[in-house]
Amino acid sequence: MFNLDDIQSARQRIQGRVKRTPLVTSQALSERLGASVYLKLELFQKTGSFKVRGAFNKVLSIPEDQRGRGLVAVSGGNHAQAVAYAASRLGLPSVIVMPEKTPRNYVDATRGYGAEVVLVPRVQEAFREIAKYENDGWTSVHPFDDPMVMAGQGTVGLEIVEDLPEVTDVVVSIGGGGFIGGVATAVKSLKPDARVWGVETEGADAMSKALAAGHPVQLEAITSIARTLGAPSVSERTLLLAQKYLESVTVVPDSEAVSALRLLLERAKVLTEPAASCTWAAAERLRTHFSTASHVVLVLCGGNMAVDDLCRYQA
Repeated sequence: MFNLDDIQSARQRIQGRVKRTPLVTSQALSERLGASVYLKLELFQKTGSFKVRGAFNKVLSIPEDQRGRGLVAVSGGNHAQAVAYAASRLGLPSVIVMPEKTPRNYVDATRGYGAEVVLVPRVQEAFREIAKYENDGWTSVHPFDDPMVMAGQGTVGLEIVEDLPEVTDVVVSIGGGGFIGGVATAVKSLKPDARVWGVETEGADAMSKALAAGHPVQLEAITSIARTLGAPSVSERTLLLAQKYLESVTVVPDSEAVSALRLLLERAKVLTEPAASCTWAAAERLRTHFSTASHVVLVLCGGNMAVDDLCRYQA
């Protein structure tokens, strides 16, 4: 596993390669929720999401002469761009294995960072395909189930507590659970009384199913429009972190994530992915847990969405 020291070391390691993203208040959302609401604008991170933090920390922790032929990763979106970007900045080739249904904007952006993209029918097959590259000497960067990746993602939590020492609640979306595991480790280590709330969308709810079952559960398919939450299952490691640190995991329908997306665009002037806007949908469902004394941070983890998709969404 990893701890606060690992996250602090990760910050030193990736400094200068990622942005310290803004934490801003929202009067409109605060009035609607009846609490002080803040937005952690991680969608303004390089490549448009938090993923570069973990990708850089993982690769930079490996000595240069042990990085093999290059980097290989499985992703249907943000992790792909992060690994491709990290590889390009470090002078390494990269291969990204993606499901065929990955939106064109993600494929194009990943290729734009210099990666070779390999398309396979389903995400489950992508994880099998990657083993071939590992056997051929490529270095794999897992999207979430890696302590170095999670420590890198946890630097978001450090920034939140430093910028808002009075934080009481942090709302974070969940894919495979590495991001929320890292953020929660940082937040709870620095502020044990702060609460961390997880969010998933229906059809991409691997963590809530795992918590109910007491072990990771394999989803038959990802049906949510929040594709960047589309991990087929969480891991034993990320499940353990969720059991240790999270207050709960709220599962919201796509329709609420889209309504939240529109509200954030209209009132906060930020265009998020449904995987990020779902944090506001969850906060509204959790409103009875907050008061006027609460300082609630919504982590807007990514903003890589095609305009065509935005035009198709119906609340």
